[in-house]
Amino acid sequence: MKANPSLLSQHLEYLKLSFIQTHHAEMARQSAEHQWDHVDYLRRLMEGEYNQRHQRLVERRIQAARFPVVKTLEQFQFDWPKKINRLQVQNLFRLEFLERHANVVLLGTVGLGKTHLATALGYAAAQAGHSVLFANAINVINELAAANRRGALDRQLKKYLAPQLLLLDEIGYLPIDQHGADLLFQVISQRYERGSIVLTTNKPFKQWASIFNNDSTIASAVLDRLLHHAETVVIEGSSFRMKDQINTNPA
Repeated sequence: MKANPSLLSQHLEYLKLSFIQTHHAEMARQSAEHQWDHVDYLRRLMEGEYNQRHQRLVERRIQAARFPVVKTLEQFQFDWPKKINRLQVQNLFRLEFLERHANVVLLGTVGLGKTHLATALGYAAAQAGHSVLFANAINVINELAAANRRGALDRQLKKYLAPQLLLLDEIGYLPIDQHGADLLFQVISQRYERGSIVLTTNKPFKQWASIFNNDSTIASAVLDRLLHHAETVVIEGSSFRMKDQINTNPA
């Protein structure tokens, strides 16, 4: 019985096998030319379908992560900071901390690439199949405060609790009042041993009380949960964004 190309196309469209629908005829021609057997022909079609779907899933995860800019480890200039443990950073990209629901803290002054490394870790995690969300710490607090006023705090909290990896950027750059500290504490405490956080900060841990309106109690409570299962990467040096001025105007 002669195959009906139109009917085959309809079936493939119904089953949403778009790669096979687009490429089966050309690959059949190649199969005849290279004398592939039926199983090899089918394997190549299915591999193409799988790879296309996998790439679409990766793209959706990257889009859902809301990275400000996509960054990679390869783009990071390890020769700029005066101090950074390169092997420690590279080991983090094995993503084993995600399996342990552990955290990563990137600590250093402005312009040293903390957000770059956090974003690159998130990008690598998304490519590896993990759900990721990038968020500025102050924006998180403002969104939760607004949701709380609407009586929708629990629903908004789920946005920050659901991803396997939360990238929490710029803790310590702006002061946080008592209410904001309580909201941020809820995010960190409810993710404790359930999901990982990669956090960037410009403040050493002993100065964290100053972030939370000089409340050492809330600062200790946040650090207790954040650091219990965490690895801290300390980065020292001058701002990369100021390198041209530094090079042309040496002190």
